[in-house]
Amino acid sequence: MPDSQKRGCQERGYQLLIFDWDGTLVDSIGRIVAAMHMAADVCELPRCTDEQVRGIIGLGLPEAIRCLYPDMHDVARAQRLRHSYSENYLALESEPSALFHGVAEGLEAFRADGYRLAVATGKGRHGLQRVLADRGWLDYFDYSRCADETASKPDPLMLHEILAQSGVAASQALMVGDSSFDLLMAQRAGMDCVAVGYGAQPLQALRECQPTLAIECFTELRAWLERRAVGQSVEVREHVG
Repeated sequence: MPDSQKRGCQERGYQLLIFDWDGTLVDSIGRIVAAMHMAADVCELPRCTDEQVRGIIGLGLPEAIRCLYPDMHDVARAQRLRHSYSENYLALESEPSALFHGVAEGLEAFRADGYRLAVATGKGRHGLQRVLADRGWLDYFDYSRCADETASKPDPLMLHEILAQSGVAASQALMVGDSSFDLLMAQRAGMDCVAVGYGAQPLQALRECQPTLAIECFTELRAWLERRAVGQSVEVREHVG
């Protein structure tokens, strides 16, 4: 990274922006809900409500199924449900879910400004690699962690691992997500967080987690970071002067 960009990141305070995937960058919530309903039908289980399914998005798949069906102790049936969900979701994703408005432009702007970018997701590694490959983004993010290779959200382990890999302090990283699991994970890692209200969970519920920022559109994040950078640059100049 050029020295000028490094100085810019230091003035902003944040060097690393960490994003959840589903419901934060990608409009895939409807497909997740549909795939879970289809899997329940295959396994002859009662369908959960749309709201219940949306409420577990962000967890790893085993943890999500335990939350949706806490009384299901049949291991083979649980494995069948997981397998069916994965198959159904893959079929629904034959055409990749669209990025939310402003995401493509925003991520490019963040990269140009010198931020490092990461993904922390409840997806498995195979699923994340597939969707990144579909977009030609295999080398786009600097770091990523998935639920099947570490602890599921809201455990902060995946964020600790990203921070260790990047060498960035928690105070210089920002987590962006659409679920309470994202926000609680960030807070447990000592990290600022941004709640987005256009994904799995409504903004009113996410505000209860007391995020650093709450937004209804991805473009608001870019504008907020730019305002913050200008304000901190002024503070630095005033201090030096």
